Amino acid sequence: MLDLLANKWSALAIGALEDGPLRFGALQRRLQGVSPKVLTQTLRRLEDAGLVERTVYPAVPLHVEYELSPLGHSASVPLRNLRLWVEDNLDLTTSAAKPM
Repeated sequence: MLDLLANKWSALAIGALEDGPLRFGALQRRLQGVSPKVLTQTLRRLEDAGLVERTVYPAVPLHVEYELSPLGHSASVPLRNLRLWVEDNLDLTTSAAKPM
């Protein structure tokens, strides 16, 4: 589970789904830089772990939405705090990593 949650795209997908369900295309637009293949793999892993629920609506064309499960919502809290910490400290960590 730690490997899954520590994955860049998993953490970002969970963050993107915090505000509610999204279709695949909308989720991909929010996660700029993720390929369709990687996003599909990430969503499948999150679904298999019980963090994301996938709902298929019978329509033409097919309408699929992804949303956080209750377990996914509970995982989003520490991930959100980690994202906020990174945003607040990014300049410090970048400058600290540079050789003097």
